Amino acid sequence: MVEKQTRDAARGPGRPREERVTRAVLDAVLALVAEKGMNALTMDAVAVRAEVSKPAIYRRWPTKQDLIIAAAESRVGPLSIPDLGDFRAELRVVLTARVEVYRTPGMDRLIAEVFSAAADAGAGRSAYRAYVNRVMGETGRILERGIVRGDVRPDTDVRAAATMVAAPLVFRLVAEQELPDSHLVDSVVELVARAVGVRH
Repeated sequence: MVEKQTRDAARGPGRPREERVTRAVLDAVLALVAEKGMNALTMDAVAVRAEVSKPAIYRRWPTKQDLIIAAAESRVGPLSIPDLGDFRAELRVVLTARVEVYRTPGMDRLIAEVFSAAADAGAGRSAYRAYVNRVMGETGRILERGIVRGDVRPDTDVRAAATMVAAPLVFRLVAEQELPDSHLVDSVVELVARAVGVRH
């Protein structure tokens, strides 16, 4: 540990060290949850696993809830999809990106634990809702763009349709205990297209 501190001191302060600490802490959170579940997730355990001080953690994430959300968002975060001229193609890009992450070892447990933590958050649930809104935001924008472009029905309930896009992959992973795949992506895109797409 002394040798490590010496190396960090030699680097000096600045963004690289900040990024290293952030990455080490979030990786530690994900590893602890995947290996032992949310009960193992304490600030002490994270500090030991990440080899950082507890004050360094608290400066970035004042509460355990903040830390859980940041860790989840480091893996399942917002996306930005360019206009591909067809909402089906854009949804496929979103879902394919999600599948790649969801197939990572331990993601099923992490997502299940995030849901559990959100259910127990009480007044803090708004932070989880804000995170979900960020994650699903691009799907909503894709559907809204499709409405403007004319390939999504103008009477579409965008929020309901965005939920219909996101839910199957998570349910397959967490509830059905199977890894989502490209076949599921194709099926979801087809089902959503039938529900809200404009037939030419």
